[in-house]
Amino acid sequence: MRIAYGARPTQGRRLSAAAAEFADYEKAGVELFTVAELYGFDAVSRLGYIAAHTTRAHIASGILQLYSRTPTLLAMTAAGLDDVSDGRFELGIGTSGPQVIEGFHGVPFDAPIGRTRENIEICRQVWRREQPLSYQGKHYTVPLPPDEGSGLGKPLKMIDHPFRDRIPITVAAIGPRNVTLTAELAEGWVPPFYVPEKAADVWGESLRSGFAKRDKDLGPLDVHVGASVAIGDDVEHLRELDRPQRALYIGGMGARGRNFYNDLAVWFGYPDAAARIQDLYLAGKKKEAEAAVPDDLLAKTSLIGPEGYVLDRLRALAESGVTTLAVRPVAQDHASRLRLIERVRGLIDRL
Repeated sequence: MRIAYGARPTQGRRLSAAAAEFADYEKAGVELFTVAELYGFDAVSRLGYIAAHTTRAHIASGILQLYSRTPTLLAMTAAGLDDVSDGRFELGIGTSGPQVIEGFHGVPFDAPIGRTRENIEICRQVWRREQPLSYQGKHYTVPLPPDEGSGLGKPLKMIDHPFRDRIPITVAAIGPRNVTLTAELAEGWVPPFYVPEKAADVWGESLRSGFAKRDKDLGPLDVHVGASVAIGDDVEHLRELDRPQRALYIGGMGARGRNFYNDLAVWFGYPDAAARIQDLYLAGKKKEAEAAVPDDLLAKTSLIGPEGYVLDRLRALAESGVTTLAVRPVAQDHASRLRLIERVRGLIDRL
């Protein structure tokens, strides 16, 4: 299991202020730096910055939203980041949800499964450069047909030669059909707030359906899971720090009846809590919604507790198929974060 670290400003600092720390994280055991793109700063500029301040660890978008870019721009961006990092880039993609796509980007959130498939297929064609790009899909057609444009568009091949003609693609997916698609086509999968004991019940059939159609050249599916980390005999109270995000996603990341994270909480076995969190959050009662997040969910989706407890949770993650662990060290300073990462690395080595 490799360790990933979400590169983000800490304690109110800009990312540039933490540049000197990336080498320390590499030494502590971080093998992958991820950068999220929600509705704040873009991920691409920050990933390029991190590539220039690291030497061994891979970098990954976590995630680039499909609706905010054309498939060919996505391919160009991935190729550029792979080039400046000497082949260390991993393309993390996802559809996000209507709250962000329609509410922030002003783009209709439609056909997420089909668009994910076509984006992956187009990206891989662009990187291979075998011939000028010509793609006829349900959602994307390249070049644009004459009756839909000026008639001057012709098939083109990427001018630059990518560092690699196959860049790993990781898909953030929750729903059964999207998980099946991911297991079929992608190198990696990112599920949110992951409960290892429930993973097989929730996604087992979807994964098996995708694996049945998977190209063996893709290799095993790299499963990425994130968790807050604190190790000690008196740290359980730090699980409370995850409440606001859990409440935001379960309660407010989408409308009633169209919130994938709320669905996931139901599938994990918290239907009553999921309904209550959403009711409270949509009513503007955010603190009450946070209080309604089950303690059990906070415990099972974190690595916060005594060393033995954390080791047991790591074992459960590994047994469920997790291969990349994105850690969020709960610590006040850089030195403490490094120590936590080193301790997690040591515990993983004991599995």
